Amino acid sequence: MTDRDKMAKLSKLIRYFILISTTKAGSGHPSSSLSAVELMSVLFFGGFFRFRVNDIKYVNNDRIIFSKGHASPLMYSLWAAAGALSEEELLTLRKFGSRLEGHPTPGFPYSEASTGSLGQGLSIGLGMALNAKYLDKLPYNTYVLLGDSEMSEGSQWEAIQIAAHYKLNNLIGILDVNRLGQRGKTMYGWDTMAYRDRISSFGWETITIDGHNTEEIVNAYKLALTVKDRPTMIIAKTIKGKGVSLLEDKDGWHGKAIPEEHLDAALNELGSIDKSIRGIIAEPEEIVIDEEKIKPYDKILMAKDKISTRKAYGNALVNIFSKYPGIVVLDAEVSNSTFSEIFQKYFPQRFFEMYITEQDMVGAAIGLSLRGKIPFVSTFAAFLTRAFDQIRMSQYSNTNIKFIGSHAGVSIGEDGSSQMGLEDIAMFRTLNNSVVLYPSDGISTEKLVEEAAAHFGNVYIRTTRMDTPIIYDEKDIFKIGGSKTIKKSKDDVVTVCAAGITLHEALKAYEELKKENITIRVIDIYSIKPIDQETIIKAQEETRAILTVEDHYPEGGIGEAIKSIASVRCPVHNLAVKKIPRSGKPDELLDYEEISSMAIIHKVKELIA
Repeated sequence: MTDRDKMAKLSKLIRYFILISTTKAGSGHPSSSLSAVELMSVLFFGGFFRFRVNDIKYVNNDRIIFSKGHASPLMYSLWAAAGALSEEELLTLRKFGSRLEGHPTPGFPYSEASTGSLGQGLSIGLGMALNAKYLDKLPYNTYVLLGDSEMSEGSQWEAIQIAAHYKLNNLIGILDVNRLGQRGKTMYGWDTMAYRDRISSFGWETITIDGHNTEEIVNAYKLALTVKDRPTMIIAKTIKGKGVSLLEDKDGWHGKAIPEEHLDAALNELGSIDKSIRGIIAEPEEIVIDEEKIKPYDKILMAKDKISTRKAYGNALVNIFSKYPGIVVLDAEVSNSTFSEIFQKYFPQRFFEMYITEQDMVGAAIGLSLRGKIPFVSTFAAFLTRAFDQIRMSQYSNTNIKFIGSHAGVSIGEDGSSQMGLEDIAMFRTLNNSVVLYPSDGISTEKLVEEAAAHFGNVYIRTTRMDTPIIYDEKDIFKIGGSKTIKKSKDDVVTVCAAGITLHEALKAYEELKKENITIRVIDIYSIKPIDQETIIKAQEETRAILTVEDHYPEGGIGEAIKSIASVRCPVHNLAVKKIPRSGKPDELLDYEEISSMAIIHKVKELIA
């Protein structure tokens, strides 16, 4: 049997697997899967994709991302054709409890990442390619299967720019141009030249082919693997539903399985199927990674009186790097404001400037995390909202990313509302198993940055623009899920819970109220999620009311986090940003939004009147 004959047999088998699994499921995307069968069959079984089927975690395995995640039936069928799962398991597609979900997730161990929200896979692949070329220095390649519809997403073009900038010749995109989207023709249909012109203008090598011609596909992969200084995009004209006349280039079949009564006719069109044939995936090169030796460096000393928590974050990254050498830092062209530039100065080889591409930056962080790194991703808190879909999807890939949002709240001052992160706490609290931290001084920042690095999972750290006084001692312990009761007595009338800039306002209010013989309890809620329930419950038992103060909108912030504690039955009052913010001095804005020390004093007196 010639290689071409074997490839034809394998393609038939894969089409068979796609059809029987989706019809059995009663749903799925067979037509989107069928269009890319030859493209993926040649990649997997033509000697190009190199992967140890029985050693999924091997460091030098090539990576494959299905950015068009709705083609998951194709992905599962490829691994079945490789002998990695049985036909019986294929028939559990989309069933509750099955590893084979409707879109890829790491529940299926050969799936690199959770995909399906379109426009994200290329960024994830970019992160994996960055890891191979610049960090682990491994020769593995990263392949990303893309759909033509998702090329309208801006995140794709962010990734295309950054991949060219970093000359990622180990990143190979495979664009399945099958003409039809969910509701009809895509923007460019079968105009592969339109894709070629646009992508090549960004500095990519582009190869246009017939996506069902095995010889052209083989030659495209051969050429892609010879490109030296740029990423490659293989642009393939294909037919949606290829091989089944009921589906071929037919609108209205996206996301629909062939009904059982039509399945036999569809299978007959494929011809005889050799169910015993299996494809062989080539083995990657045997490589051992040398442990990176970190040169000795001087740690940065903590300021004696005042420091912004954003600068303390930059210092902390340097100070903990020797303990957590997996750290890699990504920043969105604001490193002189987030102070990640401090880390860049010490460890430039572990820092990636992602420019103003927040969606791509988070996608790349997903890829880096999935290759074992600890990405610290920093920008203004307000601009992380642009990347919330990528952040949301990261939780389904079981990632270990540390997000840092600086310039939070109205306290940033004159820059005005467009720069003020006022939704960020709420955004990150919604994520499953996320951690949300909000340090108030330099020492708590350094301690919490290290806690974040030590914790496996997604963590958000909110930092403040302005300098704030040092209020803690180096011996103080900070842990995820903890808090600090800074002021406490048996005569406390109200408990004030705050974090970040408003904690300092609460301490000012404490001193003023004390002059009038009014004592309040002041708690630093530095861990907003998980929150220190025990301390809060004790405070509500010992004081008349709880007052939360936050430089954030009331929805989803500290106040709602405390109100969500079921055992808290005393009144919980919330001072938060409730007016449309504007430019002004920080103190003016804190007064304007009624979250300043004066507002706290007024509210406490009102509560005890």
